[in-house]
Amino acid sequence: MPRVKRGTHRTNSRKKVLKQAKGYFLTKSKLHRSAQEAVEKAGKYAYVGRKRKKRDFRSLWIVRINAACRVAGLSYSRFMAGLKKAGIDLNRKVLADLAIADEKAFEHLVSQAKAAVGA
Repeated sequence: MPRVKRGTHRTNSRKKVLKQAKGYFLTKSKLHRSAQEAVEKAGKYAYVGRKRKKRDFRSLWIVRINAACRVAGLSYSRFMAGLKKAGIDLNRKVLADLAIADEKAFEHLVSQAKAAVGA
């Protein structure tokens, strides 16, 4: 069998991993095996984090909407049910932004939700 030296392919592969591990602590940024393990683990955390981010933002929006609703004298669940009955189709991101930026518009939505729930 011919001898295989693994010239540029191996070097390029290792350089790629070490470049991704730049800034890691001690051997994780210097030695290939440690760097490869660290990069793989970081990739797993990054993947999970991208899913987690969506959950975290949704819960933040709900907290903001709930706080604004409580000031107006309505609970979050009653507010959302009222919006649904009134036929107002706004997502939580927009509602949270309205609660912070435009209080008058949010109060108008709260009054419409109260009317729909009361009816």
